[in-house]
Amino acid sequence: MTSVSPDDVLAQWRADEAAVRARQHLQPGVASPAQLAGKTGLQQMQALLAGEAPRAPISETMDFLLVAVDDGLSVFQGQPQVKHYNPLGGVHGGWFATLLDSALGCAVHTTLPVGRGYTTLEFKVNLVRGLNDRVPLVRATGRVVHRGRQVTTAEADLVGHDGKLYAHASTTCLLFDLPA
Repeated sequence: MTSVSPDDVLAQWRADEAAVRARQHLQPGVASPAQLAGKTGLQQMQALLAGEAPRAPISETMDFLLVAVDDGLSVFQGQPQVKHYNPLGGVHGGWFATLLDSALGCAVHTTLPVGRGYTTLEFKVNLVRGLNDRVPLVRATGRVVHRGRQVTTAEADLVGHDGKLYAHASTTCLLFDLPA
């Protein structure tokens, strides 16, 4: 069995990001109701990846990007930078939390049928290793653990291209019918 080197993983992650950015010609913003109408949560997230809907403004502020979605799954990639540092010289925990919360929420979002929405009820983050700008890229992968009629739970991991775990998180989301 052949293992993939960290350099190969990093090259693939950079290629994935370049492919997504090449499709995203819209400025960051909020999707219009027309862009989302009649679509499931997964179709909405796929539209974002295809460049048919704008990426969230927070992704620009925090330097991260949605790079993959599937049913019950979302993957965000980010580049820690000095502008994300806390006063002690490491990446602020809020950056970890925002990246993980995005992966968690979007994983839940992919499971929604047309006409349903969600909101976060609870969110927990465990920071297990510090980050700095010498780590070239990290990925937050969110996975739905339980799908219910009213409550869905998800977990996410934040890892580097070398497989190191930097943080993990969990969420509980309330599901509801959207107003007509």
